Amino acid sequence: MKHIVIIGGGFAGINLIRKLGSNENYTVTLVDRNNYNYFPPLVYQVSMAFLDPTDISYPFRKLLRKRKNVRFVIGEFKEVIPEENKVVLSTTTLSYDILVFAQGTTNNYFGMESVKKNALPVKTVDNALELRNHFLKVMEQACLTQDPAERAKLLTIVVVGGGPTGVEVSGLLAELKKNVVPKDYPELAGKGYESHIYLVDGLPKVLAAMSEKSQQDAFNDLTRMGVEVKLGMQVKDYVNDVVTFANGESIATKTVVWAAGVTVDPIPGIPDSCYGRGKRLIVDEYNAVKGLKNIYAIGDVCLQTSDEAFPNGHPQLAQVAIQQGVQLAKNLRAMAASQPLKPFKYFDKGSMAIIGRNKAVADIPKPKMHFSGFIAWFIWLFIHLSFLITYRNRTKTFFNWLIAYFTRDQSLRLLIRPERKPD
Repeated sequence: MKHIVIIGGGFAGINLIRKLGSNENYTVTLVDRNNYNYFPPLVYQVSMAFLDPTDISYPFRKLLRKRKNVRFVIGEFKEVIPEENKVVLSTTTLSYDILVFAQGTTNNYFGMESVKKNALPVKTVDNALELRNHFLKVMEQACLTQDPAERAKLLTIVVVGGGPTGVEVSGLLAELKKNVVPKDYPELAGKGYESHIYLVDGLPKVLAAMSEKSQQDAFNDLTRMGVEVKLGMQVKDYVNDVVTFANGESIATKTVVWAAGVTVDPIPGIPDSCYGRGKRLIVDEYNAVKGLKNIYAIGDVCLQTSDEAFPNGHPQLAQVAIQQGVQLAKNLRAMAASQPLKPFKYFDKGSMAIIGRNKAVADIPKPKMHFSGFIAWFIWLFIHLSFLITYRNRTKTFFNWLIAYFTRDQSLRLLIRPERKPD
């Protein structure tokens, strides 16, 4: 039996394991820095206390307990030694016959160290909990301060990044401002205090990867909801509670939510010649890393240019990661049976973004269709529920959404802070 080591338990890694099944030709070790799988598209709802972390997360060991050929190892990836077929983790060292990188991406701060230090990302569950605590803390501080300038900074939020995450965060913040803040914080209700939600992006449009209709619908909905959309503005720095932009403008705020882009961390042990645009690993049509033996990459971490429909590489989306994980599993099974391999071809199922209650946009490429409003909102809910990893997650998330829809409220706003930083 050959030993497969998979680095990363996100969409790509988990779907690889699921489709590989209990194949008698392979043993599998899944490596991840967390002991749970989570659903990144809904992390922002955890950060806004609309969902609980357990709604979108599930422990790896419980998820994999029925797969006798799969085991889980917690640890931070440190280095790969290709000539020895070994991977070094923060917790142990593993030998492999086949190595699969599926660890995804990290936040891209474009070299701005002060932004990296002071802004709040919304990518992981840890990010979401930190952001939730921050939001709740600044609201409590705004109720107590008597300084108008300080209160204005506390009640001003800048969301950087006009992609789906930035749009969804801004829309949910606007709904919280309208429906929750007046009830939970009567000290701030009807006082005429200065309060702003800004969505800023360096591009001249929001949702740049979607159709013009979706871009316009999203912009109009956000504006009507009270979000101040500032386009063509690149963040230059964020220090001393002031965001400065390349055009000289600035905004005073205690809260900058960073949703402006992602990048791939270099992988120690991988030669520089294996990297392409965006520091992604160059792979062939079977997702094998070019120039290396028995090493594969799937999902956001890889750059595949063999697909005729995507000569510059696939978008870093969940659907790409899922489909690449499934196809690699099929090819590994075929490899064990000495059957021909099948090159990867991405089937684009479309893209969507939710903006608010009964407000969303969706683009379907084949046939070319655009949806907005309630229909797109319903499609968004259905798709995201169906992709949650277990029935338990789907049930809990649906229940919380149901409560939020009819009450326009949620009871998850708990300020819980660990006494010390986790390891």
